[in-house]
Amino acid sequence: MAWHQREIRLPPLPRGFHVVTRMVVDALPELAGIRCGLLHAFVRHTSASLSINENADPDVPRDLAMALDRIAPETLPYIHTAEGPDDMPAHVKAALVGSSVTVPIADGRLLLGTWQGIYLGEHRDRGGPRRIVLTLQGE
Repeated sequence: MAWHQREIRLPPLPRGFHVVTRMVVDALPELAGIRCGLLHAFVRHTSASLSINENADPDVPRDLAMALDRIAPETLPYIHTAEGPDDMPAHVKAALVGSSVTVPIADGRLLLGTWQGIYLGEHRDRGGPRRIVLTLQGE
């Protein structure tokens, strides 16, 4: 059983959902040698999230962002406001979506469905660069 771990740094992205599957795969050349295993991806921020969702229709990320904006609007009477009006809603969205995903691997490739991709959810207007820890295990 082999283990590999590295951290990738994504450039600042605008608020919304962004497919990062290619960046993840490109950062893991060892993936090609894994016959059976798992990839765990973890975002090291409390105002961003990771998820797996449809990557074919550009309406999907827009609709995801719209739905989360309705669930956690900036207009709620939050107590934690020192970092700006988008900060606490970003924490709520990150808590709802989650900070990690796990994807099975077979024969050197991620076993994502035909229309699935790994998304970074950027929940701040100016979240800055984001770091994702990738842990690959398998044989």
